[in-house]
Amino acid sequence: MNIRGNMFGATAIFLFALGFPAADQLLQTWGIITLIALRNFLAFMVIVFLIFLLERNVSFLKLPWVKGFWIGGIGFGSGSLLLLVAQAMTDATMAALAAAAMPIFAVGLEVVLDGRRLSGRFLVAVALVLLGGALAAGVMPGNSSIGMGFVLGLFASGIFAWGSRETVKSFPTLSPLSRTAITTSGMFGFTAIACIATIFFEHSWPTVGSLDISNIGLLVIYACFALGVSQVFWIKAVDEVGIGIASFHLNATPFYVMIIVFILGSEWNWIQTAGVAILTVGTLLAQLPEKRSNFGKTRNI
Repeated sequence: MNIRGNMFGATAIFLFALGFPAADQLLQTWGIITLIALRNFLAFMVIVFLIFLLERNVSFLKLPWVKGFWIGGIGFGSGSLLLLVAQAMTDATMAALAAAAMPIFAVGLEVVLDGRRLSGRFLVAVALVLLGGALAAGVMPGNSSIGMGFVLGLFASGIFAWGSRETVKSFPTLSPLSRTAITTSGMFGFTAIACIATIFFEHSWPTVGSLDISNIGLLVIYACFALGVSQVFWIKAVDEVGIGIASFHLNATPFYVMIIVFILGSEWNWIQTAGVAILTVGTLLAQLPEKRSNFGKTRNI
C-alpha cells in the first residue's frame, strides 16, 4: 500500500470538500453564475502560477490552448455550473453526493466507448449508488426540487467524467498540471461567457456579492484551496497510486462534507449517513478488480 500516495488523495478530497460548505455561505449573497465564474478564474490563476513555479521547462505559450479550451468549456465549465445550480437547489451534502458518483460515470464511459465488459457486479454497484443517493437526498413524491437538484448534480458528474476522459485521451504527452491548466482555461471561459450573457436578463444569477473579509476568506477556500491547491494534491495522488485508487478517495467527499457541517453546528442525519454509506459501497464495488479467466490475471472495469 502506497501510504504517501493515499495521503495525497485524502488531502486533495478533503480540500475539495471544504468548498461545498463555503459555497453554501457565499450563495447567500452571490449569484450562481458570478460565483462560479470567479471561482474558476481564481483557480485558473493558481494553476498557472503553479506551472511557472513547478514546471519551468514547460513552453507555456506552445501548449494546445484552443483544444483544451473546448474540452474544458464543455466538460468542466458546464459541469461546474450545473453542480453549483444543484447545490443551490439542495445543499452541500447533496452536491457532494452527486460529485462522488463521478467514478461510476467514468467507468460507464469506458464500457461504452472503450469496449470494457459490463459485469453483473457493476450493475449492482449502479443500483446501490442510486439507492444511496435517493436515501441521502430524501427524495419523496412531490418533493421535486430536491429530486431535480440531485439529478442535475448527477448530470454534472457525468459531464465531468467525459471531460476527464477527453483530457487524458487528447493530451497524452502533457503533464497532469499542464492538462489541468489548458482545460481550466475553458472551464473559466465557459462560465465567463455565461456570466456576461445573464447580465442582460433580470435574474439573481449574475449578482455580485459583498467582498468583506468573511467572503474573501470563503472565496479563498472555495476557489484557491478547494479547486486550485486541491488539484495539485490530486495530480500527485494519481501519479503515486493511479487513477483507480485515487478516484476512490473522491467517494469520501460526502463524509468530509458531513463532518465539516457537523463541526459548524448542523445536526447529524443518520438517514443521510446510511445513504452515503450505501453509495460509497456501490462506488467501491464498481472499482474492484475483475477476475480474468486466463492465468488468473485481473483487470479494472
